[in-house]
Amino acid sequence: MNRLPKKTWSSLLAAGSFILLSSLSGCQSSAGKEDREKKADEAKAAEGPATVETFALQRGKLASALHLPGELIAYRDVDIYARVTGYIKTLNADVGTEVRQGQLLAQAEAPELNAQLASAESKLKAQEALSIASRANYARVTEAAKNLPGAVSKNDIDQAMARQNADLAQLAAAKSAYREVADLRQYLQIRAPFDGIISARNASTGAYIGPAGKGSEFPLFVLTEQRRLRLVISVPEAYTGYVDQGDPISFSVRAFPDRTFNGQVKREAGALDKKLRSERVEVDVQNSDRKLLPGMVAEVNVPMPTSSNALIVPKSAIVNASTGVFVIRVKGQKAEWVPIKRGLEADEKVEIFGSLTEGDKLITDATEEIRDGSPVSVK
Repeated sequence: MNRLPKKTWSSLLAAGSFILLSSLSGCQSSAGKEDREKKADEAKAAEGPATVETFALQRGKLASALHLPGELIAYRDVDIYARVTGYIKTLNADVGTEVRQGQLLAQAEAPELNAQLASAESKLKAQEALSIASRANYARVTEAAKNLPGAVSKNDIDQAMARQNADLAQLAAAKSAYREVADLRQYLQIRAPFDGIISARNASTGAYIGPAGKGSEFPLFVLTEQRRLRLVISVPEAYTGYVDQGDPISFSVRAFPDRTFNGQVKREAGALDKKLRSERVEVDVQNSDRKLLPGMVAEVNVPMPTSSNALIVPKSAIVNASTGVFVIRVKGQKAEWVPIKRGLEADEKVEIFGSLTEGDKLITDATEEIRDGSPVSVK
């Protein structure tokens, strides 16, 4: 039989002693903890019921408002491109220029269009001459047939009529071709589609221009309407029921911290943004002095209409526990936790909804230390 060395036996004995001592220590620690908790409960019981202050639950109306960020955007803005290819001959507007609808912004030139127009004009004149000749020939043939019966055959009359009709059709086509080229020449005059401010210019005299993707990477001008703006707000899902068209709002911007601007809700998206879970709301803002600029960030104040029959409590009366939101009602000298739902908040007061009635006694400063069913003493 093999014997373990003396040092090995010593190590095993030491390890066994350590494990035994650890176990005893753990048992003593657990027992000590239970004793401490028991003593704490006994001490709390010895102290008697907790003394609390209560108030009578009442109905009221909160003057609440929703504070949201918003963005001012132009009421209308448009990128202006050339309709035909050519070169800029003159520029009549620049960044910051206030323009009226129909005002000439730039004049372009296109030599090839001049050539096309001259060609179309010559074809039109030639076709007019042919049409005049064919009409005269048809009139002469029909007149001869009337005055000299049998001198002109029916076939000659039919051919003269067909020629006249063909020349009339060719004349109509020539007129259409001429008008088309003439209309293209009108597009060399680049005009403002509405009243506004030129907020960007991306071309200079002599530059080659054309439709988007066909000569111009950037628009010639960006025209922005600024005397009216849109204030865009994203209203969270929980508050969409409180905002309606026609509701007044007020807002401020950092550029004018001492001024308050006003507007009315004009448009609601009617659907939630799938990412933000909010509804787009637009407010029309009059900006006749053009102090407000598109792109400004606004701090928006939306008044929230509330019911005058809502139950109102101070925020201190609400317990936010891991199992839910509660108020503590005092009933028969005992604490009763009542689950609630929160409504609007304002001035340290909250609307609540739950199985409560007006006149219930609620604890003013509610905490989780006042357990459900525990005895309480009202001051």
